[in-house]
Amino acid sequence: MLQSKPNNSIYLDHSATTPVGREVLKVMLPYFSEIYGNPSSLHGFGQAALAAVNKAREQAAEFLNCQKEEIIFTSGATEADNLAIFGLVNGLRKKNPKEKFHVITSAIEHPAVLEPVSRLETQGIEVTYLPVGKNGVINLETFNQAIKNQTVLVSIMYVNSEVGSIQPIRQIGKIIEKINQQRVKAGSDKKIYFHTDAVQALNFLNCDVKYLRLDLLSLSGHKIYGPKGAGALFLKAGTPLSGVQLGGHHENNLRSGTLNVPGIAGLGQALKICAKCKEKNNQKILKLRDKFIAEIKRFIPKVIINTDIKNSTPSHANISFVGAEGESILIALDLAGIAVSTGSACASASLKASPVLLAM
Repeated sequence: MLQSKPNNSIYLDHSATTPVGREVLKVMLPYFSEIYGNPSSLHGFGQAALAAVNKAREQAAEFLNCQKEEIIFTSGATEADNLAIFGLVNGLRKKNPKEKFHVITSAIEHPAVLEPVSRLETQGIEVTYLPVGKNGVINLETFNQAIKNQTVLVSIMYVNSEVGSIQPIRQIGKIIEKINQQRVKAGSDKKIYFHTDAVQALNFLNCDVKYLRLDLLSLSGHKIYGPKGAGALFLKAGTPLSGVQLGGHHENNLRSGTLNVPGIAGLGQALKICAKCKEKNNQKILKLRDKFIAEIKRFIPKVIINTDIKNSTPSHANISFVGAEGESILIALDLAGIAVSTGSACASASLKASPVLLAM
């Protein structure tokens, strides 16, 4: 989404981070210096802070259509992804220490998913990395064929952060649901759990966890005009998760650490506003994006549009300029007051080709 600055610069990197919205900041401010108690404390100062946490938990639950007890606050989606992946596998290992496990993910996941599953491989967990087509989307038949008797976790991101491709999450959820039902009929208690990193989807798509058939969902505040350092993991009741941080009993013993009350309050407010403004903003941003791409194609014929316009969020436009080096374009635009990225912000220091585009 375009946003002009006082110095006439243009920010085109909202997929990396967004500014904190005014209404969000207003909600956050009292919890820095006025209502500053520890929400785990039983005195009045602590209970006043806890009230803000409880309100945000209810706002997050309403956004995702789940129970407030199913929300675990984290420092962001990276922590939520790590907690979902390591926490689930560790939880299953405690129940069945001798079992062999299999995990399915895609080749274009965020590093917050790819690196944890890669670590699991070193621990004896089998991992399947699903390929994607030229449009950046996995094939459902290929996914179906990848499922094994040992499969216990599927982690597929809802929207890719670089090209904006939308994965068929609801359809994947239905496939997993059907297989789980078949396993129950066969007398097996081994379930496949379904996780998605929904960071790039929050602003644009339906994130109802029941509609999507999800067991776990990761989200972050700073992609939706909320604060950095605040996120959450939806954990469906009954999902066997084991905490990966020790040292406290916060968040039902699943995420140790004093709660970031200002950030959590801001996250809840950002989700509330996001739900309210989603449809209107989608239409506006789609017109801007499509006009932007049309004008680039008109003035610069030698370009490749990597984003599948028919199956992407309206906020993404990933473009290759034939014969030009990405970092050089980025620097030149930055000097002209225009902010863009050549890939995921988490890999911006790397000069390697985008793993997402290579996979496509």
